[in-house]
Amino acid sequence: MRGTQRRWRRAAVAAAACGLLAVPVSAGAAYGDGGATGTGPNGTTGPVATATPSTGTDFPRLTPAIARQLDDAIRKVMGEANVPGVTVGIWIPGKGTYVRSFGVADKATGQPMTDNLNIRIGSETKTFTVTALLELVDQHKVGLDDPIGKYVSGVPNGDEITLRQLAGMRSGLFNYSMDEGFFKALTSDPRRPFTPQELLGYSFKHPVLFAPGEKFNYSNTNLILLGLVIEKVTGRPLHEVIGKDVVQRAGLSHTLFPTGAEFPEPHAQGYTNQTATGKVENSTDWNPSWGWAAGAMISDLEDLRSWARTLATGTLLTPQTQAERLKTPPTGIAGAGYGLGIFNVQGWIGHNGSLPGYETLTLYYPSARATLVVLLNTDILHDGVEPSTLFGQAVTQIVSPNHVYNLPSPTPTPKS
Repeated sequence: MRGTQRRWRRAAVAAAACGLLAVPVSAGAAYGDGGATGTGPNGTTGPVATATPSTGTDFPRLTPAIARQLDDAIRKVMGEANVPGVTVGIWIPGKGTYVRSFGVADKATGQPMTDNLNIRIGSETKTFTVTALLELVDQHKVGLDDPIGKYVSGVPNGDEITLRQLAGMRSGLFNYSMDEGFFKALTSDPRRPFTPQELLGYSFKHPVLFAPGEKFNYSNTNLILLGLVIEKVTGRPLHEVIGKDVVQRAGLSHTLFPTGAEFPEPHAQGYTNQTATGKVENSTDWNPSWGWAAGAMISDLEDLRSWARTLATGTLLTPQTQAERLKTPPTGIAGAGYGLGIFNVQGWIGHNGSLPGYETLTLYYPSARATLVVLLNTDILHDGVEPSTLFGQAVTQIVSPNHVYNLPSPTPTPKS
């Protein structure tokens, strides 16, 4: 079956995260390293690239010629995948910066996509939730090898599944967002709130998929459980813990964990076909509570740029705990490993995010201190692939040809 239910399940698995549409290129920041300003490709104005010392052997300087290659590659993906709007930011110390927005933030009004918009970050929320958990590890309040049953009752295999296995997607628990009843409940009223207990209920009525630690299987259920652990140990709601103990400590000023459908302005409108009818709808004001600890958060380009380095270098954690986080065993996808709420794809460390109407990609390449952030206002697949993956691949083919990001979408087997 390749219908609406299959498509929705794919989007939910990622949240945790796809005719040509002619779109104008927005004016705004273009490329360079913060030096002189000038006219960029197609008459846009922004900083121009200047000659700077080389750092790292795999990454070119972001010259005007490279910027034109990036412009062309991004436009090509936009056209092929029918993406309304996208912002791409690349920062490589000593080699330059490329920050550019394309297309529209609102198809109805033609409002251009710009680089100052808030966005729903989907599964990038997982990186914040797991960081909060690892902070508790550093405080000796929890242990990575504690069983989940120590904190949450009623979990299948709860006396065997560890917090480490939950954070590393190796628990064997059924993904609640793959459940038929969940799909029906959400698509019948996408503005309704869900509680963590409701979400777990959709999962726990299914048998476990495999013994704890046996294999990798991406499941939003794991993060809901970790969110409950954090709440139990701290005695505070998860949104407060992440807001104060992670977001504020990281110095992020435009990142939040919403408690409902709130979405600070300015933001792009989001477009999805993960709907009851399968038709494209505006999902901007849908309630992301169904993602909770796995996918509910909001951020923007500059905060994600900063978070990419914080996450990959572990500045909020002890070196020992960060080392545990960055152990990224194979996932079954060539070149991709997954650690504790973080992946390593061909040397790029970070996470992607997807939920109805929005996708994000935040990556850091340590040896070059390079950062890549992609924000877009659709999650509609193109030939079965996440659009964020298409942009990530197109960009890294230019800026890191020996380390091309390519993370295929999970392909769940639907029920008959």
